Amino acid sequence: MLSKSLIKLVNSLDNKKFRLQHKLFIAEGFKLVNDLIRLNVPIKKIISTNFDEKLSHIAEYIQCKASELDKISFLKTSPEIIALVEIPEYELVTKDLLKKISIGLDGIQDPGNLGTIVRLANWFGIQDIVCSQDCADVYNPKVVQATMGALMRVKVHYVDLQSTITDLTKFTDFQIYGTFMEGNSIYESKLDNNGLLIMGNEGKGISEKIEALITKRISIPSFSGGFAGAESLNVGVATGIIISEFIRQTKK
Repeated sequence: MLSKSLIKLVNSLDNKKFRLQHKLFIAEGFKLVNDLIRLNVPIKKIISTNFDEKLSHIAEYIQCKASELDKISFLKTSPEIIALVEIPEYELVTKDLLKKISIGLDGIQDPGNLGTIVRLANWFGIQDIVCSQDCADVYNPKVVQATMGALMRVKVHYVDLQSTITDLTKFTDFQIYGTFMEGNSIYESKLDNNGLLIMGNEGKGISEKIEALITKRISIPSFSGGFAGAESLNVGVATGIIISEFIRQTKK
């Protein structure tokens, strides 16, 4: 049986303020929870409708009724298991971003887009994502589910993006790539194996203060043949296309 205090705690984790206060986020479903366990991610509590002896040795294990799980799940259909997971603490050292490709996010707001970008980063072996402070929170329940377990394989940092980029521009041969409609085609540009790819806000694009720091402006050309279509690509889709071309060019 779930206590009122535990129900209140779990429900509060829908709010960034309380996630930071308790240093916890919620993960739902056997696949996601088991993935986190395999990665040795510290888990504080496991709440499930079924008793699992193996999982009971991982963290405090609480068995409950399905009706109780409904009260704390953030999904439309409640899973059979929920875990309260400790938020990892990463320290970003600017020099660690050199000699590799990383992603910078400027004001990304949609949890689904952020989750997709984290998954893409993991798929293509990107180790770090640096986010402006106004980006969606990566430990939002919707983002956590959208990452499909990739969240703990990629380090997501929240920084003063302008300051971080300024520090990076002090190093020679390190490029700050920015995506613009009028940029040079990624298929006609030489993409380096060290740099920071900036993806902008879904509606406004890259902010003016960050745009001023871009050293290479790139774009994804349209091959629609002039037929009317979408004005622009979803930021998650665009990130995947560009990162794929980076990898193609630099892994030859």
